[in-house]
Amino acid sequence: MTNTIALSKSIPQEQWGKFFDQFSGDHLGRHIEIEIIDSELGDESLIKHAPLLAMIYDRPGKGNNLSIEVGKDKMNYGHTVDSPTEISTAQNANGDIVAIWIADATGRKTLVKLES
Repeated sequence: MTNTIALSKSIPQEQWGKFFDQFSGDHLGRHIEIEIIDSELGDESLIKHAPLLAMIYDRPGKGNNLSIEVGKDKMNYGHTVDSPTEISTAQNANGDIVAIWIADATGRKTLVKLES
C-alpha cells in the first residue's frame, strides 16, 4: 500500500481553535513527526515517533500561535509556530488526515505527519 496524499484542504482561520481541539482529542497518543520546511535555512526534522499530547491554537490577541506538544502523560517536547497564516490538512484516499501543514508569517512551514 502506498502512502500517497490524496487531497489537501485549507482550514479557515475562524475554525482553527475548534479544529485543533478535535484533532488533539482524536489523535491523542498517536505518534507524529514534526518537520520544518524553510527555503532559506533548509528542511529540518525536529522530532520523530513522538506521542501527540495536544495541538493548541491561541488566536490573535491571545498569543497568535500554535503549540504542538508531545509526551505520554506530560509534555516532554514542544514546538511553537508563531503567527500562523495558513493551515492545511493532507488526507489519504479514505479521507483520514495524515498530515497538517502550518505556514507562518515568515514563509516557513511546519509539517506535522501522523505516523501509521
